[in-house]
Amino acid sequence: MIDILATRANLTPNREALYDLTSGIRYTYSELNQRANRAANFLHEKYGVQKGDRVSILAQNHIAYVDLLFGLGKIGAVFAPLNWRLTSRELIYIVNDCQPKVLLVGPEFVSVYDEMRSEINVEHVISLEGANVEAAEKYEEALNQAAAEEAQRAVIEAEDACCILYTSGTTGRPKGAVLPHRQVLWNAINTVVSWGLSEKDVSPILTPMFHSGGLFVFLVPLFYAGGRIVMARSFDSDASLRVIVDEKCTAILGVPTLFQVWMNSPQFEKADFRHVHFFISGGAPCPPSLIQAWSEKKGIVMRQGYGLTEVGVNCFSMTDEDALQKMGSVGKPIFHSEMRLVDADGNNVAAGETGELIIKGDHVCAGYWNNEEATRQSLRGGWFHTGDMARMDDKGYFYIAGRFKDMIISGGENVYAAEVEAVFREHAAVADAALIGIPDEKWGEVGLMIVARTPNQNITADELLKFCAGRLAKYKIPKRVEFVAALPYSPYGKVIKAELKKQWIVDGG
Repeated sequence: MIDILATRANLTPNREALYDLTSGIRYTYSELNQRANRAANFLHEKYGVQKGDRVSILAQNHIAYVDLLFGLGKIGAVFAPLNWRLTSRELIYIVNDCQPKVLLVGPEFVSVYDEMRSEINVEHVISLEGANVEAAEKYEEALNQAAAEEAQRAVIEAEDACCILYTSGTTGRPKGAVLPHRQVLWNAINTVVSWGLSEKDVSPILTPMFHSGGLFVFLVPLFYAGGRIVMARSFDSDASLRVIVDEKCTAILGVPTLFQVWMNSPQFEKADFRHVHFFISGGAPCPPSLIQAWSEKKGIVMRQGYGLTEVGVNCFSMTDEDALQKMGSVGKPIFHSEMRLVDADGNNVAAGETGELIIKGDHVCAGYWNNEEATRQSLRGGWFHTGDMARMDDKGYFYIAGRFKDMIISGGENVYAAEVEAVFREHAAVADAALIGIPDEKWGEVGLMIVARTPNQNITADELLKFCAGRLAKYKIPKRVEFVAALPYSPYGKVIKAELKKQWIVDGG
């Protein structure tokens, strides 16, 4: 892969690349590239990080994410950021799976790291922003002492890993999607070409940067095009609306929950969005009523996006005209990509019929870290099987119809039923449990757990939800628990969730 940041720094060294809202510092492309060089140099020289080694970070959004993404890429090392929304128990599994040589810890997560430290084996731990981590070097001091010149380059092939990003697994264990250098590059090319981005575009990062959305929806594509990023530490509805207006942002990513929260903000009515090219909603299907409300109230263009960590976060594109005329559609496939809709036997389905979306192209991942079986199941003949159902109309516009995979999307976060059900089943009073998603105005979807008690047990819903605390990330814990005498099973012993959905969603319980 070409070094996007170094190349851009050579082309437009003095152009502003990133505004860090937390520190108030505005970085040029040259300054960002020097930071990436310093990170690469001190990690290589001080800690022996070389090609193939993993480096992780457990911190809220910080300029260090940019340093590491591009700095590690220069020396062929692999960036493996950690989802700070997970519990220490979940993070221990991930760290032991990817085995980072170095871990950076931010001040908000010292207590989480302390819970993990005795069960993980990480050679070097670095303190970010003065985090009180025992015997850890301070990141800022190490960075400032390192050379700003280009690091000694490793020979990097297109298939070499650039990042490992963990996604929840249907088996209850997270899977590390291996993103090779070619995927990062082609996601940038596809986004710039298909979405019409340019050096004049400005985008805020309001979502966590351990996500593919925070790293790859606009950060890398805009650096490729020469645009500008505004980086927030975390999401604040009022502050983010002010930033969008004050910094004249042109392309804004959100999830349906954020768009609903923004509409409820006192800043919304007076916000002037005339400089915005488009808003894009991703992470979960956006209700057409919400898109319509934004369009009517603010006269803006809101597109609906679709992507996956494994196939790139930007898989479809639509014009401004399509955004309203084809409301509910994610648009047409991006420029350098192949897509098919297939039935259970792998045959193409006709226009208007629903099939599984499978995707092929240089923007598809290399598979899953240390998981050959999951890789074989997902990547077949070069096609990535998304597990998502979609249909295509006679004009070539795609509509996401649902998910083959048993998961719900709550506030833009994937919650896999198997993982949550496995925790419930750990409780002695639970004979079996089944998670379904129910509609929610704020989060889009929330979890409803249907529980069959063990005979002679009288556990309550509150007790079960408390049992989940510390075992599951907060967003994975169901919002509601209901009890039944028995769950409906198929002849093969699987819970028939269609019956549960009919009872609890269609018929209202």
